[in-house]
Amino acid sequence: MRAALAQLPLRRRRGASPFLGRLLRDRLALAAALVLALITLAALLAPWLSPHDPFETKPIPFQPPVWAEGGTADYLLGTDGQGRDMLSRLLHGTRLTLLIAVLAVALGGGIGVLVGLFAAFYRRLDGVLMRLADVLLSFPAILLGLAFAAVIGPGMGAIIVALAVATVPDVARITRGAAVMIMGQDFMEAGRAVGLPDRTLLWRYLALNCMSSVFVFLTLRFGQVILIGAVLSFLGLGARPPAAELGMMASQGRDALLFAPHISTLPSLMIVLVVLCANVLGDALRDTLDPRLRNT
Repeated sequence: MRAALAQLPLRRRRGASPFLGRLLRDRLALAAALVLALITLAALLAPWLSPHDPFETKPIPFQPPVWAEGGTADYLLGTDGQGRDMLSRLLHGTRLTLLIAVLAVALGGGIGVLVGLFAAFYRRLDGVLMRLADVLLSFPAILLGLAFAAVIGPGMGAIIVALAVATVPDVARITRGAAVMIMGQDFMEAGRAVGLPDRTLLWRYLALNCMSSVFVFLTLRFGQVILIGAVLSFLGLGARPPAAELGMMASQGRDALLFAPHISTLPSLMIVLVVLCANVLGDALRDTLDPRLRNT
């Protein structure tokens, strides 16, 4: 029986082929994944793809994009109010925005997964951990951002911590819900019967079988974190000048909307595109991994 139990998670992984087949048939999800991958690649290669120094100011402020009247090929997306190249700043701003979102989701998701697993596995901790999650859930992310900015000062640290803390309760509840269903399965009872240690049951059996639900939620949460982070940066709680960050770039161009709308609209459109692709991909993953749809 012990040998059979040890092989159980491996058997569950063999369903990857139907999963990939269903996902590959979703053209909208494939398009979203491709666009998101291209944006991520461009952001990672921003230091090499940028045609100009994103922090260098030049005496050509409010230069329009190349397709507008007065635009030049030297500055394809124009310049901002300080004469900095918008294309270079857009690449670096996307890079910083994605970095903030990845760090916040990884930190908050990791803590949330631990809280949810322990709450489901150790029932005596369930009430305490879930009530703490409810307390955190009652605070909006923007309010948390203001609080952390007041304590540690505005900047990347404050916004990452605020977004991570705001992510913890949702992930904890999703993980606990999935883990409670797994705890009722026969193989968990069999594992306890043969004397497997809690560490093995918790990580090898319970955690592995919850990861699909958690991964889908984190994919959807990724878009939300980018959007909330951009709002916090727009309010001045995120990265500090002269750093390039999409929310801060949109905020810097709001006074020039009438005569240089590209300064705000370009980073705003990038935020919308990334969030839209993340949500479409998350919805496709949810539909693909939903047990009620696997046999349809």
